[in-house]
Amino acid sequence: MTDLAPHTGHRDRLREKLTSAGGLALHDYELLELYLFRCIPRRDVKPIAKDLIARFGDLGGVASATVGQLSSVRGVSEKTAAELKLIKALSERLAREQVIGRPVITSWSALVAYCRTAMQHATTEQFRVLFLDRKNKLIADEVLGEGTIDHAPVYPREVVKSALAHEASAIILVHNHPSGDATPSQADIEMTRTLMEICKPFEIAVHDHLVIGRENTASFKTLGLM
Repeated sequence: MTDLAPHTGHRDRLREKLTSAGGLALHDYELLELYLFRCIPRRDVKPIAKDLIARFGDLGGVASATVGQLSSVRGVSEKTAAELKLIKALSERLAREQVIGRPVITSWSALVAYCRTAMQHATTEQFRVLFLDRKNKLIADEVLGEGTIDHAPVYPREVVKSALAHEASAIILVHNHPSGDATPSQADIEMTRTLMEICKPFEIAVHDHLVIGRENTASFKTLGLM
């Protein structure tokens, strides 16, 4: 108990600050400290929290890092790294709850927020499809391709197959650019047009294609690319 006592007051003050002022009153590393309290109960975790933020940039970067990357930070065991992955899982689940079963027209900002939460910090490119019913409500989403830092394989037939399995009337395509720049590439544009043509005979509309960058999101529809 003796090595826990010096940090007890600090931990109590952080908890009180969170309770009285809310999460916005705390720095990223302080929020991370609060989470680490339960994982590392008998050690000063402020240096660990600061090192994690310094290494991965922000809370989103920490949450999206792999167990191997996290455990390479001094003081973070594999068990603690696995616990930290819960942050990403909870964030995605909470964001998804804001859009699933709701018309995308009335929850568009929440839909984009969900996609950003899921893909913004990914270090490899992912291709995700959001499936909508006849009322444009989100009924499901799937990652249908994962690849390298600048490419994810896209198989149009798999997209159509999944859309038919979900009985979807429309889809929204989403992929990320780990480089950070959300500007659609010529390959992105050509792939989107190919998918639209293949979906047309099945009466599956392609409403939009979102490209998730580190700081912003590009919409094909807004850019006049579809």
